[in-house]
Amino acid sequence: MPNKPSAARDRSLPPVFDLKVFLDSAGLTRRVIKFKRNAIVYAQGAAADSVYYLQTGGVKLSVLSSTGREAVVAMLGPGDFFGEGCLAAQSRRIGTAKAIILTSVLRISKVEMIRTLHQQPELADRFLQHMLARNIRIEEDLVDQLFNSSEKRLARTLLLLARYGTEEAITRKLPILSQETLAEIVGTTRSRVNFFMNKFRKMGFIEYNGGLKINSSLLSIVLHD
Repeated sequence: MPNKPSAARDRSLPPVFDLKVFLDSAGLTRRVIKFKRNAIVYAQGAAADSVYYLQTGGVKLSVLSSTGREAVVAMLGPGDFFGEGCLAAQSRRIGTAKAIILTSVLRISKVEMIRTLHQQPELADRFLQHMLARNIRIEEDLVDQLFNSSEKRLARTLLLLARYGTEEAITRKLPILSQETLAEIVGTTRSRVNFFMNKFRKMGFIEYNGGLKINSSLLSIVLHD
């Protein structure tokens, strides 16, 4: 008997909104595209006519200046949207999206995405949450770049790439990324990245075992003053 009220309460709770299941069943005109490491998803200056949903792997968003200097804007993981600028009258891509490992993305046309956002309130709410979270993340990345040491920036980058603090980050394992890629993301040299990665490994913050495992103890580097 005591279990029945609990079961009734469980049935009364709204189901968790599963974005992947929704996208798979929403009838969107879309296609899944796979990209090898370092492959370009879209290039700066290309026509902006689609929104992308990252299913597996990782994507680096960067901007190239007129002098040829590249700035990394964001690192994205599974569950992230990108290329959404086309929904706000952006006719050309203002940056480049590149796969950092073997990556699978869902490409949704601009027209289909706009129609679906108008017709599906749940997706619209989820998309708005994504945009707000992305804005906060970009602000935090800017503060990190301006005020933190390269050691802290590297530690924070590794934790973010491992999706630290999210449900999917239980193992916090990553494919091994090149130190050149990490140096680009952090905004430092490869030699500095090599020095700090060796330091993190010796202190037990990271492990190499068929991939890169990020331990939660790495957070102590970010929090240390």
